[in-house]
Amino acid sequence: MSKFFLLVFGCCLIHVVAVAYHIIGGEIYYQTVAYNSITGQYRYLITLKLYRDADFTCGDRQGCLDRFENPVAVNVYTASGQRAIAPVLLYIQETKQLFDTLKNPCLTPQTQHLEAAFYRDTIELPPIYGGYYVAYQRCCRGEKLANIYNSEQEGSTYYTTIPGTESRPNNNSAYFSKDVAIVICADFAFRYDYAATDPDGDSLTYALCSALTGGAARNESNAINPPPYDDIVNYIPPYSGADPMGGAPLIAIDNKGLLTGTPNRVGKFVVSVCVTEYDRVTKKYIGTHHKDILLTVFSCKSAVRANLQDILNNCTDTADLRVAIPNFSNAGFTSSYYWNFGDGTDTVTYDKKVFYHAYPDTGSYPIKLVVNRGLPCVDSSTGTINNYPGLRAGFTVTGICAGDPIIFRDTSSYTYGNILTRSWDLGMPNAIASGKQVNMQYPEGGVYTITLSLDTDKGCTKTSTLNLTVYQVKPYAGNDTILARGQLLPLHASGGEFYQWTPPYGLNNAGIADPVLDYDKDIQFLLKVSNQQGCVGYDTLNVKYYLGPDIYIPNAFTPNGDGQNDRFRFIPVGIVQYDFFRIYDRWGQLVYSSIDFRTGWDGTVHGQSAAMGTYVWILQGKDLGGQTVSKSGTVTLIR
Repeated sequence: MSKFFLLVFGCCLIHVVAVAYHIIGGEIYYQTVAYNSITGQYRYLITLKLYRDADFTCGDRQGCLDRFENPVAVNVYTASGQRAIAPVLLYIQETKQLFDTLKNPCLTPQTQHLEAAFYRDTIELPPIYGGYYVAYQRCCRGEKLANIYNSEQEGSTYYTTIPGTESRPNNNSAYFSKDVAIVICADFAFRYDYAATDPDGDSLTYALCSALTGGAARNESNAINPPPYDDIVNYIPPYSGADPMGGAPLIAIDNKGLLTGTPNRVGKFVVSVCVTEYDRVTKKYIGTHHKDILLTVFSCKSAVRANLQDILNNCTDTADLRVAIPNFSNAGFTSSYYWNFGDGTDTVTYDKKVFYHAYPDTGSYPIKLVVNRGLPCVDSSTGTINNYPGLRAGFTVTGICAGDPIIFRDTSSYTYGNILTRSWDLGMPNAIASGKQVNMQYPEGGVYTITLSLDTDKGCTKTSTLNLTVYQVKPYAGNDTILARGQLLPLHASGGEFYQWTPPYGLNNAGIADPVLDYDKDIQFLLKVSNQQGCVGYDTLNVKYYLGPDIYIPNAFTPNGDGQNDRFRFIPVGIVQYDFFRIYDRWGQLVYSSIDFRTGWDGTVHGQSAAMGTYVWILQGKDLGGQTVSKSGTVTLIR
């Protein structure tokens, strides 16, 4: 049963936003399938055929379509322009892929890829005087068409007329049944069978006619304009419906529907063909049917060039004497390639795939390639094949730890030649070496790209590359410490995964990172740090014990840069908090203030050497028991 939708307003807005740049042609036609004597209505099968550029993609264009819409709305009007029935939604019933590739050995290969969609459904109409118009109108046509202004904003109208009672209401319209893609070349003659089919056997005549736009508003997405349909697209002069492509001779169509011509401009052209049907018996006019199609004219001229690699060295890993020979020629889709391999054999191929030829032995062979031998567009190229395979590049690595020697050993081999040089790039600036074995120490852990490059006596070169992970431990035992006798010291080591303290005296566990020291004699610990990869590092920690809690202060220092007693600092024992440590000159001016007992005063004031003499100091802090410890005194600066 026919699908009728009374939501006229909704149908008119179905595709308002989307822009159909992909639609490049179409036609609409009908077939009378039945007559209902009770209702007095004919049933018509309506077919809308649309074409699109199957290779077109929208990219990031807002509202663009690169597919067929489904469904689409068509409108039915009387000859006087009155709407006959509600808009009808047609659904896709079939699609066809249309391909054509230029298969000329002397021309550049070009391919046309189209897709056709067939929308179908039935409608029922009573026969009336003047008949009906069935129309589909849509914006927009293809982009940058050569014969239409602003084609992206130009609409399309496809319509068919059903004759009225004064003619033949049970007519079957003519339609263009041949759906093919065609590659057309500039400056080359072409022939395209545009013949239509008429199920009634009516007499058909053909003419080039004007393409119709999509209504009065040229940028409407879906137009619902009633007939007459005579608003044509804006052709760019000198183009017109009768002369849509130019050329010498101009494009033309004969009475058998054969489209011919020799276009002389590259581009995309809308071509519209009208077929008019007449009753063979009465000679009366029945109707005119038209079809739009986008014809693309390509630049097909090609400078055929044979192109072989001048020198081809067979340097494969294996000792296989078969050689892979690439073909870099510029030629047509159906070009032939004649090969002479220089060993007394030859062959012919018909594509540009890499060709494999098995030579009987090693050696240098002259080779020749001839494109299109025996044709006017012939060309040839020669080269030399040095067939000395069997070059294998590789190396081994011993060692993975930063700071330790890492050994690289070349394991490369060459079956049919000799390796002359071996160059190493060891992954650091200026870390270049040569020879079969090289050693390297990496200061830091990380990933280093190692490359071995080989040169041979047969012209072959090869590289082997490895991303080497170097591991590193960063041992840290802690700062040297001064303790009061009887004071516990938690140790905190870092830098690896495994730890060992030597000697173990006073430690609750010498095999962990954070043991607790309970001791009362000066001691130096050696910390060994390692990881799962076996990398090892060492650090030391010195612990000194004093009676305390107390703060020990020297009475003189010599900041003369000899490395001996150059700084004046205090030594805290059992002090857990430092409030201040200040030094004044004899006039009471503050010359130094800090609580960093490790750094101390270097004998300068504002960057200048302080004068020799006596200075007063004061300090304050808190001991392990929370008691405030305050001290003061003098120190003599001696240079």
